Amino acid sequence: MIFNIDRDKILVKLSFLQDNIKKLEELKLLSEEEFLVDYRNIYSAKYLLQTSIEAMLDISNHIVARNKWAKIESNRDSFEALYKNGIIPQEYIDRFFMMAKFRNRIVHMYIDIDDKVIYNILQNNIEDLKIFLDCIVQNI
Repeated sequence: MIFNIDRDKILVKLSFLQDNIKKLEELKLLSEEEFLVDYRNIYSAKYLLQTSIEAMLDISNHIVARNKWAKIESNRDSFEALYKNGIIPQEYIDRFFMMAKFRNRIVHMYIDIDDKVIYNILQNNIEDLKIFLDCIVQNI
């Protein structure tokens, strides 16, 4: 159970994340051809992924820092602290860390991201965001 947090702040970010997941789920329904032919789909997905992962990092860092569970020097530190305190399963540390690395690619290496990679993430990794959301909700 997570106690020492700004509950309102976390709830706002969780609501934001949940709303983004719903929008990503809509984009996921498009065929690859439909998705790739319209730049609005691609840019929407990139932005929704970026801000969803950012919300995930904000939530994680807030919980870890407020509870003084670890000194946060990297995104991985937050996820490991959440695992060590029973908030997320160990098997998701690497997945969530890879998501954070992908967010950095969207922000800093945006020109080099293949649009098909974005579509693939929509098809195969949105569940990871849902799992993170569920883990936090179950513990607040």
